[in-house]
Amino acid sequence: MKRFYRAVALFSVTMAGTTAAQAEFRYDTGNGGNVLIYGHLNPALQSFDDGASTKNTVVDSGHSNSRIGLWYRHPGDAVSFAFNFETGLGFRPSGAVSQGFTPEAWEWRRAFIRKVDLSLNTDQAGTFYFGQGSMATDGVAETDLSGTALVIYASVPDTAAAFRFRDTAGNLTGPTITSGFGDFDGGRLGRVRYDTPSFGGFTLSAAYGKDLLVQGSDLKTRDIALRYANEFNGTRVAGAVGYKKVTSASAGDFDDTIGSFSVLMPSGFNVTLAAGQRNTAGSYTYGKIGYIGNWTSAGKTAIAADYYAGKDRTVAGSDSAAYGLGVVQHVDDLNMEAYLGLRGYSLDEPGTAYLDASSVLLGARWKF
Repeated sequence: MKRFYRAVALFSVTMAGTTAAQAEFRYDTGNGGNVLIYGHLNPALQSFDDGASTKNTVVDSGHSNSRIGLWYRHPGDAVSFAFNFETGLGFRPSGAVSQGFTPEAWEWRRAFIRKVDLSLNTDQAGTFYFGQGSMATDGVAETDLSGTALVIYASVPDTAAAFRFRDTAGNLTGPTITSGFGDFDGGRLGRVRYDTPSFGGFTLSAAYGKDLLVQGSDLKTRDIALRYANEFNGTRVAGAVGYKKVTSASAGDFDDTIGSFSVLMPSGFNVTLAAGQRNTAGSYTYGKIGYIGNWTSAGKTAIAADYYAGKDRTVAGSDSAAYGLGVVQHVDDLNMEAYLGLRGYSLDEPGTAYLDASSVLLGARWKF
C-alpha cells in the first residue's frame, strides 16, 4: 500500500513539472472541433478524532475526487455540440473510511463514472443535455467564491462522511457525520436537462433523472433551479435556489429546498451563506467568511472560517453543529493547490449525549 501511494506521489510530481510547460492537452480534429483531455489528482491525509480514539488514513479527498475526463466540442454559428466523459479514478474515498472500515487503496466501480453527457447549445433556445451528468440542482447548495471549497464548504461530510459518533461512555453509535450534516445538493444522474439562455445574469434549469449507476436503484428525481451570477465594479456576486422531488419505492420519497449565496469583494474579503430543508430530515444553515490574498510569489492564498448548524437532522429535536478553518495555497507554476482543513463536530439528541469529534485534512490537488 505504501509503495502504491509513493508511486502516485512520484507520478504527480513528475507530471506536474511537465504540465507547467504544457498548459493543457488539446487537439484539433480537423473538422472544426477539438478534443480536450483533463483531470486532477487529489491525495490527502485524513485524521479523525471521535473523542476516544484517532484514525489516520491516506485518502482521495471527497471535496474533489481524483478524476480524468475528455471533452469533445464542435462549435457552430447557431448550434454547438459537445460531449463530456468523466470518471473518478477509484482511489480510496475519504467519505468511505470509518472507525471499523478502511477501503482498498484502489477499487474502481462504475459508480465512479461522473459524466457521459451530450449537450446542444443554441443561441436563442438555451442548452439541452442528455445522459449521465449534473441535475438542475447540482451545485445549488454550494455557491462559494471563497477559494476554500477544496477543503471546507457547505457539504461538511465530504471530509469524513462515514465516521460515527461515540456516546459519553465511549461506545460507537448509529449517527454518522453524513446523517448529522450534509447540504442536500443535487448531484448527478442519468437525466435530461434544459437550461435557458442567461437573462441579466439569471439562468433557469429543469431536469428529470434516474439513478443508472447503482444496480437495483429505483431512485428518480425531478428538480428545478434558478442561478444568478454578475459583477458590479469588481465585486462578484453569485447565488442559486432550487427544489427537487425524489421518489423511491425502496428508500422513500422526500422533497428538498436548497439555496446559497456568495459575494467576493475586490479587496479579497468574501462572505458565503447557504440553507436547506428536507421534509423528512430537518434543516440547516451555513455561513462562511474568508479572505483571498496575494501573500506569496507562488500564487493566491485563500483562508476562511465557517459554521454549520443543523436541526432535526438525525432525529426530531436533534442539534448538529460543525465549525471549520481552511487554508488553500495556489502554486501556479505546478498547477497545484495545497490545503489544510480543520473541523469540529458536535451532535445532541433528546436523551442522548455524544462526544465531540474533530478532523484534519491535509493534501494537494494537481490539475492537468
